[in-house]
Amino acid sequence: MLKISNTLSRKKEVFKPQIEGKVSLFVCGPTVYDFSHVGHARTYIAFDIVAKYLKAQGYDVFYLQNITDLDDKIIQRAKESGLAPLQLSTKFEEEYLKDMKALGVDSVTKYARATDHIPETISQIERLMEKGYAYEIQGDGIYYDIAKFTRYGKLSGRTSLLAEDAVSRIDESISKKNKGDFALWKFSNEGFAPTWDSPWGKGRPGWHIEDTAITEKYFGSQYDIHGGAQDLVFPHHEAEISQMEAISGKRPLASYWMHTGFLTVHGEKMSKSLGNFVTIQDFITTYSERILRFFFLKTHYRSPMDYSDALVKQAQAELERIDEFVDRVKESEGTASSASLVSPYAEKFEEAMEDDFNTPKAMAAIFEFIRKVNPLLEKNQIGSEEKEEILSFLRKVDELFGFIFWRTQTKVQVIPQDIEDLVSQRESFRKEGRWDKADEVRKQLEKEGWITEDTPQGPRVKPQRK
Repeated sequence: MLKISNTLSRKKEVFKPQIEGKVSLFVCGPTVYDFSHVGHARTYIAFDIVAKYLKAQGYDVFYLQNITDLDDKIIQRAKESGLAPLQLSTKFEEEYLKDMKALGVDSVTKYARATDHIPETISQIERLMEKGYAYEIQGDGIYYDIAKFTRYGKLSGRTSLLAEDAVSRIDESISKKNKGDFALWKFSNEGFAPTWDSPWGKGRPGWHIEDTAITEKYFGSQYDIHGGAQDLVFPHHEAEISQMEAISGKRPLASYWMHTGFLTVHGEKMSKSLGNFVTIQDFITTYSERILRFFFLKTHYRSPMDYSDALVKQAQAELERIDEFVDRVKESEGTASSASLVSPYAEKFEEAMEDDFNTPKAMAAIFEFIRKVNPLLEKNQIGSEEKEEILSFLRKVDELFGFIFWRTQTKVQVIPQDIEDLVSQRESFRKEGRWDKADEVRKQLEKEGWITEDTPQGPRVKPQRK
């Protein structure tokens, strides 16, 4: 029975979709004005796992993600770069989608651009104006009056803006009725950025309204799961609730609110504004796509996580253990048979995933399984049936996690021919019982930066970890 930690109720709740057998999932997508960093990757890998797990449980999942392709940040960056705003956002949208493909994030059903949903946006603002939730500031824009929505703050437990909210794109205007009021429509005639006609004059959407305009089009006024990073809880997600529930009169907007924890670098939040970020493409160049998936799955999606090269290298070493295990299972040719090895660990894995997608607990079950099977591999006691059972279990895990059998993107270590020759020479000495000579070759290999492991299937050579 799947349980989800719901930010709205602050409780872990049994998951029950609004329509039996179907799941509507919306996750706040990127603002495409620069390359995406690994902090973004953490959120999108987490919800890729969520969507894939739900599909594996038999649900028909519609996973919707918006693309903010026009806002103040995009306009400012476009001015600096000499590109038109939509040229800039198109460029970085393509880079974002390339990153997602590289990371195996392929569960999104629909990417929806903000500028493709202007009519839906205007419709929502018109209804908010009619209901008295929005007002016009001459020469500025249309603003949402948070004082009119009595439940404002129910998601975050806050109603006022604090100093740290500067990262959340607060709309500043001296003419606002309340400090927390936010722009629904921004008037603009500057000529540089694109504008659209509206009942109030030429302009463009505010940041918060695009999401509810998009979700209402595809899901209606209510849906199952809303996801995003923790820093969006206030005021962005609070604004979404205020907009849609004011329009529809129905609540909640989303039954379950899920948020990924902060990714920090030496204790500071990773962000473009602080300049302490590592882009996804830089990470892939240095390490690999599958290592990034593995690295993030080691920590629960809701927990804060610190990033460092040392921790990534630790994850790389752990992933090598899994790779070695899989290779040994594939090569095993034992004849002994034993009782089912997989069932207890498959159950532990499933229990972990049903407990709010607890990937570190699921990972612990995998490593426990490896520790159980390795001694049997050493003794050549894994028969063909056990071998297929083990590989089948790992393939099922990998349908969700995507780092076990996916090695095509990993930098392949080519073993030089002279090293291969030394390994063969050592093996010949071992077969002849000339252990002193075999040991001399082993030491020579170590000087060259390679280590050998003797297995029932023959010697295995790999580079020493630096």
